[in-house]
Amino acid sequence: MTRSRIVLAAGLTISAASALVWGGRTLLTRQAAIARRRIGKPLGEDSLDADRIWRSSLAGAPVELLLLGDSLAAGLGAERRKDTLGGRLAKGLARQLHRPVRLHTGAIVGSESSALAGQLDALADGYRPDVAVIVVGGNDVTHRVPVAESVAHLESAIADLRRRGAAVIVGTCPDLGALRAVPQPLRTLGARVSRQLALAQTAAAARAGAASVDLRRAVGPMFLDDPDGMFSLDRFHPSALGYRRTAEALLPAVAAAMRSRS
Repeated sequence: MTRSRIVLAAGLTISAASALVWGGRTLLTRQAAIARRRIGKPLGEDSLDADRIWRSSLAGAPVELLLLGDSLAAGLGAERRKDTLGGRLAKGLARQLHRPVRLHTGAIVGSESSALAGQLDALADGYRPDVAVIVVGGNDVTHRVPVAESVAHLESAIADLRRRGAAVIVGTCPDLGALRAVPQPLRTLGARVSRQLALAQTAAAARAGAASVDLRRAVGPMFLDDPDGMFSLDRFHPSALGYRRTAEALLPAVAAAMRSRS
């Protein structure tokens, strides 16, 4: 092959590769728009207010439980406050520790990891949680936030909470491959990126002195096997059953963290 033909072949290969990349991005952008239309916002953007003292009839000073993160931490999709993630965790923790639990939810629907600092800043002066649960990451994936940037915000939030004296539990990014409303191949890409973020969050939590729970492994298969039962009507956020299973996965680590403080 002559040099001119080699150059021409190389140019055609690069052009073909560029067209493939452009076409792939166009396809993913189109599929993302389809997913947004399918999911919509039938639940609105406001979660139920579950903040209160749970099991107040129990003896002892209330355990201070703080939830930070996104719509999962806020409990969007639950129809009763006792079915939110915070309500489930507060009831379960009170039952295990035989103490009342005061829940404070700082999580905000739609938050990315970068919002954790603002959620901490919004806490009342002098507020000192005994244990904090962070569930965040899904919006980082859908908004294509770099993994390194996401975990940097997470580590900073954990460090802040540790300075406040709190034990910290991180519920890692759920498996976005369970979202049937998202078409292929976007769903497969979401599954891969959410797995990468979850692994990075696990490592970041360990570096910062927090415990972590791999929600992708713990409850991901349940969402895949029973989407009708585990998802709420938008097919994106958990139902009451979905929050129950998620709380059951997190509760052992939360209770263990509290017992280690005694």
